[in-house]
Amino acid sequence: MTSNPTGQESSLTFARSARPPRRPVHRPRHPACGATVRPSAPVLPPLRWLAVIIAPSLLAANFTRLDREIRRVSRSGADWLHLDIMDGHFVPNLSFGPAVVKAIRPLTRLFFDVHLMCSRPDILLEPFAKAGAGQIIVHVELGKSVDSLLWKIRSLGLKAGLAINPPTPMAAVQPFLRRIDELLIMTVNPGFGGQSFIHETVPKIQQAYRWRKQLKYRIAVGGGIGPDTIGECAMAGADTFVAGTSLFAKTLMRPAVRRLRALATNAAEHLSATHPPPLATASAA
Repeated sequence: MTSNPTGQESSLTFARSARPPRRPVHRPRHPACGATVRPSAPVLPPLRWLAVIIAPSLLAANFTRLDREIRRVSRSGADWLHLDIMDGHFVPNLSFGPAVVKAIRPLTRLFFDVHLMCSRPDILLEPFAKAGAGQIIVHVELGKSVDSLLWKIRSLGLKAGLAINPPTPMAAVQPFLRRIDELLIMTVNPGFGGQSFIHETVPKIQQAYRWRKQLKYRIAVGGGIGPDTIGECAMAGADTFVAGTSLFAKTLMRPAVRRLRALATNAAEHLSATHPPPLATASAA
């Protein structure tokens, strides 16, 4: 038997034998059907409640050089990459599908925040989960199917989000707040990028902030978010900001992200958890 002068093999053998046995993984089950619910997607960064998250929306990118645009986002200091999926039915526009998301997944380690503006999201949940989504957002306007959609998203091991359009009363989302990780309040009518911010949606943000007392959902806003509007949203209670044109239109995205984060953080410092912001004059309904 030959000696091993370096001792590398014996050290490796010892290290392997010294590993403790793996503990069994407890996986929750769906209370209705008993299906196993897989744990959350490993790509999800730890949520820091009330910490600002900046999520550039890929819809505003230059699609002729999509790979470079995504790498630009990765170097910008942004937290998430927001993916707006439109089917041409739920909203009057068509964007991209799971194949594109799968193709861009290797280009960045950013968390993929997938927003389904679709009439039949049920047939898209699994394809987007396999493509690399970390969170999937569906719309409360889908009515009775929302309940099963949220359960399906959870069963795929993803975070679940719920979106609400400007005309929809906030009462529609209230029954689901305990089951979601994010409430996305649309601050424009969805379907196209580059729209102007609808200031009448601010009371919805304030109402969501009041309802969050003992809950753990993020409050996101999307549509018309930029330096002139992000502070108002942060002071109303938002902590997650989807921004498209205001970021991708900049030659240097990193300073733009840094500016949005600073504006939102400074505004949020004036927001006290024990003294919620006063309701604006417009109705939150």
